[in-house]
Amino acid sequence: MILSDLQKEFFMKEAIYEAKKAATVGEVPIGCVIVMGDKIVGRGHNLREHAQDATMHAEILAIQEANAFCKSWRLPEAQLFVTLEPCPMCSGAILNSRIERVYYGAMDPKAGTVGSLMNLLDDHRFNHQVIVEKGCLENECAQMLKSFFRDIRLKKKKSKRKD
Repeated sequence: MILSDLQKEFFMKEAIYEAKKAATVGEVPIGCVIVMGDKIVGRGHNLREHAQDATMHAEILAIQEANAFCKSWRLPEAQLFVTLEPCPMCSGAILNSRIERVYYGAMDPKAGTVGSLMNLLDDHRFNHQVIVEKGCLENECAQMLKSFFRDIRLKKKKSKRKD
């Protein structure tokens, strides 16, 4: 299913909402939603720090919820919206779950594998490829991450002054 620009914006705002939930608990603000038709079937936000589990990325949690909703590990008609370009682990999960499309906001030049460092989702050596649209509400997604990390740096600086 091809979504209108208005629908894409709506679903990315839902991913941003998830990212803000992560930020409120001190996690890196990354959020994700998975859509089938016009319904959200999976949601997730980063929980690595709280769980002390490297796999607790927004995309993984959203995929798990969508799998449970659909009662299948395959999500061939699903569209994934995430605020930051997926990492290698999340790109692997996207491929393995057969997600049809991925929309992401900000690029990740340090760990992104959907265009920045490489493009795993469009590698024809795999038995599945994913249609990708980057830059969906890019400024809003990037600004949220920049603000989060700026605040962390300021807190560290203030902490050093007190010592």
